[in-house]
Amino acid sequence: MNTDFDLLLAGAGHSHLGVIRQWASRDRPMGRIGLVSAEPHAWYSGMMPGVVAERYQPRQCRVALPKLCAAADVEFVQGTIVALQPETPELLLATGVSLRSTWLSLNLGSLPWVPEQTGDGMEMLSVKPFADFIRRWQQWEEAPEPVAVLGGGAAGVELALAMSGRVPAISLFTAGELLVDHAPRLRRLALRHLGAAGVTVSEHTPIHSVDGNTLIGNGEQCWRGRRLVVATGPSPLEWLRESGLRLDGQGFVEVSPSLQSRSHPHVFASGDCASMPGVARNGVHAVRQARVLATNLSLVAIGQPLRRYHPQAHTLALLADGQGGAMLSWAGLAAEGDVFGAWKNHLDLSFMRRHGADI
Repeated sequence: MNTDFDLLLAGAGHSHLGVIRQWASRDRPMGRIGLVSAEPHAWYSGMMPGVVAERYQPRQCRVALPKLCAAADVEFVQGTIVALQPETPELLLATGVSLRSTWLSLNLGSLPWVPEQTGDGMEMLSVKPFADFIRRWQQWEEAPEPVAVLGGGAAGVELALAMSGRVPAISLFTAGELLVDHAPRLRRLALRHLGAAGVTVSEHTPIHSVDGNTLIGNGEQCWRGRRLVVATGPSPLEWLRESGLRLDGQGFVEVSPSLQSRSHPHVFASGDCASMPGVARNGVHAVRQARVLATNLSLVAIGQPLRRYHPQAHTLALLADGQGGAMLSWAGLAAEGDVFGAWKNHLDLSFMRRHGADI
């Protein structure tokens, strides 16, 4: 395989899906373009709780990358990235193959923080990568046991509600207050739904480690069991720390409003792997960044001024309640009801249809 490209898209996150979809109809840059992804499918995180609650089939929640790429004359390269040389730039794959390009765009996502584990008495199931999560969750369903969920954000709440009735007992642990980044009323609504679903919630209970079959927090035993779902906040991919790119204090790629690396302007970054003041790591921003990114990757190749990404002041959050409804959070306001569940379903399925999913 010829390993030289004009542009490489590393990762198949929401931003790159939108970029390729836009290029299929207009504004595709000239030259050879490739998309590198470890999996042949891109999974939509917003519908994962719906899969657990058996409201969706897994095939409805994933995009076939070779098909999407073909529509925009983008080459699909399946491979796991293990290192980056930004000066070239060059991507090293786990197979030993190196891919080189003139321009590089990173949309790599992130991974949940996982507590340190001693012994093998507990099986930890991380919400990412999504394909592994779905496969292993289906195995768990065949022999249900009590489950602990680590993480008090939207993912932890939605998954705990989706699992209700499918396992004997659920305990949710969060280091601070539940849904701390949302409207206070959303927390109260979520606590009510979790209580009605039989989920035991432990706030202000940070879990630092796993010892055998026991969760340890603040030097105390917090829970005993054999199954832990990890839905904690985002952590950067480890190899990014060795990349030579300028990173923020947490290890995410610092970018300018044009989504360019602050240290290597021929490298772009978006979504969860990027760091920009005022931009939270969520799917809403990743989707909205796609249009600016697609335009800038076309403009930069011909030496034209780039556009800036302007984050919206408020982002909409719709949390599935596990029963077909949803809880809404926007601009400090919160509400709930079946109408919001129908709205969420419409938005999710519309997003998937736009990217060619098998709905």
